[in-house]
Amino acid sequence: MKRVKLIISYDGTAYAGWQLQPKQPTIEGKLNKALSELLEEEIAVIGASRTDSGVHALGNVAVFDTERSMSAEKICNAVNQRLPKDIRVQESYEVAPDFHPRRVLSKKTYEYRILNRKIAIPTERLYCHHVYYPLEVSLMQEAAGYLIGEHDFRSFCSIKTKAGDTVRIIYGLEVSKEGDIIKITITGNGFLYNMVRIITGTLMKVGRGTYAPESMRDMLDGCNRGLAGPTAPPNGLTLMKIEF
Repeated sequence: MKRVKLIISYDGTAYAGWQLQPKQPTIEGKLNKALSELLEEEIAVIGASRTDSGVHALGNVAVFDTERSMSAEKICNAVNQRLPKDIRVQESYEVAPDFHPRRVLSKKTYEYRILNRKIAIPTERLYCHHVYYPLEVSLMQEAAGYLIGEHDFRSFCSIKTKAGDTVRIIYGLEVSKEGDIIKITITGNGFLYNMVRIITGTLMKVGRGTYAPESMRDMLDGCNRGLAGPTAPPNGLTLMKIEF
């Protein structure tokens, strides 16, 4: 028996997220099916990040156990031949039998892309959220600074979150603009349900002038979901990498 680690990229447009869902296509379901057929045994992957419906990834991580003799490195190319074109394993290699991607310390980096122009560009529609009104990036950058560090992010997670502890650490939160694309890049030790998308929705409200940058302090202190902005749509969000 060996444990194999996968680095996985995918376009989440056609999927109901990572986690298995009854009668709906998911990333986890497609991987389980392809690996089970390849290795001729029942495979159930364990993912590091259970991304939401419509969210993309360049560097999600999963592990699984197998008794087959196929080398871990060869599994990457072999399983890609059985996966749909919108899912690809970038790397596969053997790890310690007790390595669990959700039980070790890690840093996750997400990027949210906003197309900020009057008219949408059709080729960007799957990977950017279109905002037709102007956003002031300097205000968004100022607001982002208040969220860096260790805070209780209860105001910035869905009311459906099951986490008992809502304290998280944000190591970096950058807002940049190149041409018509605004990028929000956030790195943390973990994220609550919809946390990145709610932070993004709140920063967009700041960029429009609805909230002052310093109001982020009151949102953090208030620990109330009703204080923060809306949840941004999933299509602009990509899980970039996970560092262990």
